[in-house]
Amino acid sequence: MTSNDTSHAPHPYVGMWVTADGSIRQELLPDGRYDEARGRRQSAYTGRYTVTGDHIDYVDDTGFTATGDIRDGVLFHEHLVLYREGDERVRRRDIPPRG
Repeated sequence: MTSNDTSHAPHPYVGMWVTADGSIRQELLPDGRYDEARGRRQSAYTGRYTVTGDHIDYVDDTGFTATGDIRDGVLFHEHLVLYREGDERVRRRDIPPRG
């Protein structure tokens, strides 16, 4: 199943992923889109993604491509290491809440 398949339950990787310092927040949305905030800049990067097994392919709205892999519940996205929101390894900073 890919994340673009809306006839089934959302892919288990859907949700908010954050760096350990909380400065980068990437939300994988159930409709196959993503929205990435950097620091105080909301929606710094947006685009679509597809999931194949534990691999994620990203295409930014500007056409830039990137990849990511989930290993042991951690998202390795290019040079970033992201954890599920709420993971004990994430240290929250003074960052405005999403929404």
